[in-house]
Amino acid sequence: MQTSQKKTISDGSRRFGDQPMQYQESYCWPPIQNVDAGSQGTHLSAMTSDQYCTLESSSETSAYPVHNSPSTASFSPNESVVSQPNSQSYPSDQQDSSENACGSPTSESYVTHKLRELETAMLGPDSDNLDMHSMTAMPGPNQIVSEAEKWKFLVEMMSRGDLKEALCTCALAIANGDMFTVEWLMSELRQMVSVTGEPIQRLGAYMLEGLVARLASSGSSIYNALRCKEPAGADLLSYMLLLYEACPYFKFGYMSANGAIADAMKDEISVHIIDFQIAQGSQWVTLIQALAARPGGPPRIRITGIDDSTSAYARGGGLDMVGKRLSKLAESYKVPFEFHTAGVSASEIQIENLGIQPGEAVAVNFALTLHHLPDESVGTQNPRDRLLRLVKSLSPKVVTLVEQESNTNTVPFFARFVETLNYYLAIFESIDVTLPRENKERINVEQHCLAREVVNIVACEGAERVERHEPLGKWRSRFEMAGFTPYPLSSFVNSTIKILLENYSEKYTLEERDGALFLGWMNRPLVASCAWR
Repeated sequence: MQTSQKKTISDGSRRFGDQPMQYQESYCWPPIQNVDAGSQGTHLSAMTSDQYCTLESSSETSAYPVHNSPSTASFSPNESVVSQPNSQSYPSDQQDSSENACGSPTSESYVTHKLRELETAMLGPDSDNLDMHSMTAMPGPNQIVSEAEKWKFLVEMMSRGDLKEALCTCALAIANGDMFTVEWLMSELRQMVSVTGEPIQRLGAYMLEGLVARLASSGSSIYNALRCKEPAGADLLSYMLLLYEACPYFKFGYMSANGAIADAMKDEISVHIIDFQIAQGSQWVTLIQALAARPGGPPRIRITGIDDSTSAYARGGGLDMVGKRLSKLAESYKVPFEFHTAGVSASEIQIENLGIQPGEAVAVNFALTLHHLPDESVGTQNPRDRLLRLVKSLSPKVVTLVEQESNTNTVPFFARFVETLNYYLAIFESIDVTLPRENKERINVEQHCLAREVVNIVACEGAERVERHEPLGKWRSRFEMAGFTPYPLSSFVNSTIKILLENYSEKYTLEERDGALFLGWMNRPLVASCAWR
């Protein structure tokens, strides 16, 4: 997210979100960035308590408009791409043209009629069970396979009712350029997804929206296409708070990072913390309190905050609000405190923006933010690695890194789709533990704090895709290339986090491995935390 942007958008500012300035800790996963783009787009509806919130754009040529539904997110292609059974000519990274549109398919369309004939002719007790769980069994455009065999496979697959399998098959068909299959699968999938259903049904609604958006705009206009009426700042903070309280991933990130900083600064008299996404500033409440109780008295603390537009919107004002509240808190604990703002995006930051002073011990905080910076796969400038080298030049006492343990940066589209589906399914399942299905606010939490990120990963390419996660192994390589060495995490903090997890669910897991902490759901690692120097 470019901190220089002044637009207001409807998701949390930090990945997993921000916290209300009343210091009730809460997070929300960050939004996709709004940029100027074309007119093509998509439309998503999600039923809230009394009204719909729609992600939409006005397009006369979009090939896959998506319509409102009172109980589900509906994805019905009412303008279909020209359907040639053996067509291999549609690359998934090109925009549809208006001349590829034809009339709306009905229940008696050619596709439906053909499927009925094939089902009657071929399906029976002796039919082979084609295994699609490898997610690669779908006949591709270069495979020699009859239309009858392909449609037999599809009918059998849909008869199993496995939504995850069907979503992956649709994504694979898009990757293969098989738009005839895509059109039919999307019309079937819209009957299977629901923003009020099981975790896979709810996530499936947003994954399918991503596929629709990818076809409609190929990612080039997704930020313009997916514009949802922004909730009021108070509502957005409420969603953040609900998500923060429902899942421990956010507290885990704060606690592990603060523990490393407190340990590194235990003997320092002047501390300068540089937070590359300050958000509401609430991460530093507990650290200020801890340093205030330090034997021998607290150090002088200076915090440099780097902002983004969503944080300003959620706060209802600029960084001066964060500075005033943290200053008031520090004063109440008799901690010498100064707040400094850097009104430059993280990708454009220079040393002179950071206000470094002689004699300070520097700590740098990258909490769920580095994955927003593009790297060498996006452009030659590579802001991601440039920023790490700049930070290393500051000779920091400690640098904290908290990131999603997911691989969506440079992998091809289909593999990225499967990874995203598996990763966010664990998140949606964990939400179910504490936010019951009948909780009307849960839809708002998932839509405003999770859905647009999912759509961004699935639909966007190039600079428009700002959600570019990497697993810890890749982050470790980047830090080592920049000259960093690992900083051991505090065993005391680790034990505190274990106690925290006991208040949630036994399905959460905590693993310490290779100098890092991994928080997961049912043994699926979701967030990794480590420190460097």
